[in-house]
Amino acid sequence: MLEVCDLRVSYGAIKALDGVSFSVPRGRIVTLLGANGSGKTTTLRAITGLAASEAGRIVFAGREIQGLPTHEIVRAGIALAPEGRRIFANLTVYENLLLGAYFQRDQPALKRDLNLIYETFPRLAERRTQAAGTLSGGEQQMLAVGRALMSRPQLLLLDEPSLGLAPLLVKEVFQIITRLNQRGVTVLLVEQNASAALKIAHYGYVLETGRVVLEGSGAALLANPQLQQAYLGEEPDPAAPPPGEGGK
Repeated sequence: MLEVCDLRVSYGAIKALDGVSFSVPRGRIVTLLGANGSGKTTTLRAITGLAASEAGRIVFAGREIQGLPTHEIVRAGIALAPEGRRIFANLTVYENLLLGAYFQRDQPALKRDLNLIYETFPRLAERRTQAAGTLSGGEQQMLAVGRALMSRPQLLLLDEPSLGLAPLLVKEVFQIITRLNQRGVTVLLVEQNASAALKIAHYGYVLETGRVVLEGSGAALLANPQLQQAYLGEEPDPAAPPPGEGGK
C-alpha cells in the first residue's frame, strides 16, 4: 500500500532523514521505532506533505504523492493522529470529530461514520457535547484517533499514541489499534514504547539518526538482543543465538 524509497529530508544543514526506505503492506500494522531525533515524526510529516523531501519517492496505492499538498494526500486516503493529540480544546468532542470529516458532504454517511466512532470509543459518545479540553489524556488520544478516522482513511498514521498516558490507558490504546486493524485499517505506528508497539505490529523498522538500522517482524525484533538493550532496557542473554532477519 505504501512504499517509501530513499527518502531524504533536511532542516537547514541538519539531515533529518538520510535515505529511509520501508513499506507498509495493506491490512498490516507496521511500526517505526527509535529514540527522540531519530526521524520518526519527520517521516510521517513527509508522508503527509507537512515536510518537503529533497529526494526519494513516496508511493501510496500505486500513486506518487511526494510534493502533493496535504489536503490532496488526505483525500487520497491517508490520515494522521499527530503527536500531542492537537485537538481543539475549546470545541466539543462532536465538533472536533466533524473537522475530521470536512470533505464529507453526504449527511447520512457522515451520521453513520459518527455512530461508528461512538461505537469504537464509547466514552466519546458519553462526552460528545463536552469541551475537548476537559477530557482526560486518554480520552483526548481517543478523540485524536477518532477525528483521523472520520476521513475514512485507508492508511492511519499514529504518532506516539501512548505518550503521557498511564499504563492501563496505554494498554487500552493499543487494544483499540489492534481492533481497528482487524476492521481493515492499515496502520503505520510511530512509538517510543517499543515493547507495546512490537507486541501488536506485524513488522517493524528501527531508525537511528535518519536511517533504518534494523528491521524484522514484531516477534523477531522483540527477541533481538540489540533492540532489547537499546530500546527495551534489558540486558541481552549471552546464551541466545544471533538474531535472524525477521520476515515480512
